[in-house]
Amino acid sequence: MIDKPSVDWFALSPVLALLGASGIALLGAVLMPRRVRGPFAATVVALGFAGALTAAALVYAFTDEATSIVADAVRRDRFAALAQMIVAGCGLLAVGISYGGRRGGRVEAGERSDRRTASGGPLFGQVADVTSEYYALLAAAGAGMAFLVSANNLMTLFLALEWFSIALYILCAIDVDRIASLEAGLKYLIIGSFGSGALLFGSALVYGATGELGFAEIARVQAAQGLADDPLLLAGLAMIITGLAFKASAAPFHMWTPDVYEGAPTPVTAFMSAATKATALLLMLRLLTTAFPEQEDLWTIAVAVIACASLAIGNLAALVQRNVKRMLAYSSISHAGFMLIPIAANNALGGRALLFYLIPYAAMSLGAFAVVAARERELGEPVTLDNLSGFGWERPLLGIAMWVFMLGFAGLPLTGGFWGKFLAFSAAQDRGWTWLVIAGVAATVVSLYYYLAVVRAMYMRSGAELQLSGTASSVAAGGSPPREALLSLSVVAALIVTVGTFFAVDPVTELARDAAASLPF
Repeated sequence: MIDKPSVDWFALSPVLALLGASGIALLGAVLMPRRVRGPFAATVVALGFAGALTAAALVYAFTDEATSIVADAVRRDRFAALAQMIVAGCGLLAVGISYGGRRGGRVEAGERSDRRTASGGPLFGQVADVTSEYYALLAAAGAGMAFLVSANNLMTLFLALEWFSIALYILCAIDVDRIASLEAGLKYLIIGSFGSGALLFGSALVYGATGELGFAEIARVQAAQGLADDPLLLAGLAMIITGLAFKASAAPFHMWTPDVYEGAPTPVTAFMSAATKATALLLMLRLLTTAFPEQEDLWTIAVAVIACASLAIGNLAALVQRNVKRMLAYSSISHAGFMLIPIAANNALGGRALLFYLIPYAAMSLGAFAVVAARERELGEPVTLDNLSGFGWERPLLGIAMWVFMLGFAGLPLTGGFWGKFLAFSAAQDRGWTWLVIAGVAATVVSLYYYLAVVRAMYMRSGAELQLSGTASSVAAGGSPPREALLSLSVVAALIVTVGTFFAVDPVTELARDAAASLPF
């Protein structure tokens, strides 16, 4: 009689829902008529993300105590379930942002060479030929992220990390009619592989020092054998932090972010900016608190320094950007700094703060890039502060939404970004790190300049002013811009979450508190 390991299929249901959706979308690419492949795949993957969101919510509701499953490779707890809900929500909105591009089959090889441009052409701002493969890769990336946030040992961590990273490498370069997209995919592949290599080498050093792969077992061996100051272990810890900082686009490991965010198709950028950052930061919190409590004094300082570097580099570089996607990329780097503050605090309030912060941040990031995608599709060129002129009056819904997202990024009241930063600063203050709070407040003040510059460009810059400056705005050809229902619906959903988390701060904080209780603070 062969003993079979028990598998908690219920705990794995969010991942399985996304894997199933990815497989069905790929089958549709082979079996369905060409004209319906895109809509079919979009529908299936949207249902997959919705199913994963529902399954993760059920796992959260029916999980009282944290348990290890699948031979201790995966952790079933509310922390992982809430993280999976965030990832699934990001994916669902990303499908809505992606849908609405040109559909109806592949581009023939002879047509591609005629339309290949560096800046975009008529398909700029959307994925050229939104095919079944695109949606299948989106679901596969989401499945990898959902699996990663529940990782319970170093082997599962690395496999899940590569799982979603490979899908994202392809998604960044999937718009083969644009040189910028191919360049973004290549840059992300090279630099992302370096980050993955650092993480893998660091994991090998940790295993060499402790002889264990499980997070809790690594901590147990350290305490039992007095390995807190072991050079091999400390080198491994440093490399692991470096690898995760690459994925979170935190400075000084951010060098890939502006170019990749600018060159990748905007729906892909939207998904990466929200889901990838959330996954990397939540994994960092779980790993450091569970596996390395003996080195708390060391890694908390290291994470705090990375946070300050991210705040400084992200905000100062964003000040001089004219391209909106690059500006949002540097904004993403600065927000990595804000979200590293509660990790550096290493307390229960910090865990709640990070989980809360990620919910409105993901919504704001997805919504802002969705608005950029809409403008790109109107103009057929990159969106800059100059050609945003009048956009708020032309598209009132998208203009108001972008205005709210900018205020939310700045952490102003009536948006969830206010409470996210407040809780992050509170966690640092609770630890006694007033200097870190001051750094965060100073970065917030600096960020007001470029966030309000976007609002000014949409509402307060007249055509005459742009003519005098020699940067006249482009106008969309063909009359009124297309009303893309799903993109607008995604923006509205992001807007509701952004504003709703300000007024529903208590229930969302309670969700985050119960999830953070799964970690050993």
